[in-house]
Amino acid sequence: MLVFTGGHHTSALEVAKSLQKQGYFIIWFGHRHSMWGDQANSAEYLEVTSQGVPFYDLQAGKFYHTFHPLKLLRLPWGFIQAFYWLAKIHPKGIVSFGGYLAVPTVICGWLLGIPSITHEQTPVFGWANSLIALFVKKIALTWPQSLSHYPKSKAVLTGLPIRPEILKIAKNKLSTSHLALRTIYITGGKQGSHILNQTVFDSRDRLLSDYKIIHQTGSHSHVSDFETAASIRHSSYSYFDYDSQKAVQALRSADVVVSRAGAHTTYELGLLGKRCVLIPLPYTSNDEQIANAKILESANLAVILPQEQLQSDSLISAIESAMKLNPVKLNLPKDGLERLVQLIKQELA
Repeated sequence: MLVFTGGHHTSALEVAKSLQKQGYFIIWFGHRHSMWGDQANSAEYLEVTSQGVPFYDLQAGKFYHTFHPLKLLRLPWGFIQAFYWLAKIHPKGIVSFGGYLAVPTVICGWLLGIPSITHEQTPVFGWANSLIALFVKKIALTWPQSLSHYPKSKAVLTGLPIRPEILKIAKNKLSTSHLALRTIYITGGKQGSHILNQTVFDSRDRLLSDYKIIHQTGSHSHVSDFETAASIRHSSYSYFDYDSQKAVQALRSADVVVSRAGAHTTYELGLLGKRCVLIPLPYTSNDEQIANAKILESANLAVILPQEQLQSDSLISAIESAMKLNPVKLNLPKDGLERLVQLIKQELA
């Protein structure tokens, strides 16, 4: 039995599914709701439970950029929950994918004598992984730039576990140059981005005069972006809240992707050689999304548009600039899944 936890469930779920096929029983510590006060089930909860994995809603809090007193109260509560559950089920090991949920899980596991490994998705070291690095057996890394941030005795370069659907795109790339309208895939990640969505809505007439738009809005219950998207009636506009298969198809057909600069997104865009406009999420730990975006910018794959500059004119200008990029191929490992699974079996078996 293994416990999985952390902030990057797309990578983690591929690893969990692989281990399930090899006879491992997986339990998941995660967030049932993506944001404070949101009543919608998170993409993490929906995708994990669809694989038959038991899901424990860990109501941990984070210290970084958190000032709400009720949110801060979740800090000790997360440790109490994690300690109780781990003591009760006592798994063979813990597999962490960073983020603040991993902190109480890994530290409580260490107190109970349960070994852990963690995976770092970004080129910089996040505060969560820099802390739990003290308590884990091994730290699997996505980027070689990360090797200098962690102890040599623990750091292992594995690359990022990639969904098979993405690898199929990389192998059989689809040309859309024959289409009358170029395709723009706009996504704010699984949760969606309200500020990006609003800019798209404000720009829709200008965008739809030149491009086919595929828009992933997210489905946060406190905003009505999905409903606004549903009200747009245009043959060149399609939308969805979040669906992994629709996201893969949109990524496959896109000439340019407009997105945040999350770890998994940037790795997949680099692997596929997709031109993109990246709008890094501000205030991330150690500006990790900016670091992610700069890797693709250096390969002439990305135009970086800071959020504070995001408006209709700047978005359209960035898309036009991205269309003209002449990318340099990034040679990224495609076997990160196999490498990480082997490391888990080696260290936690």
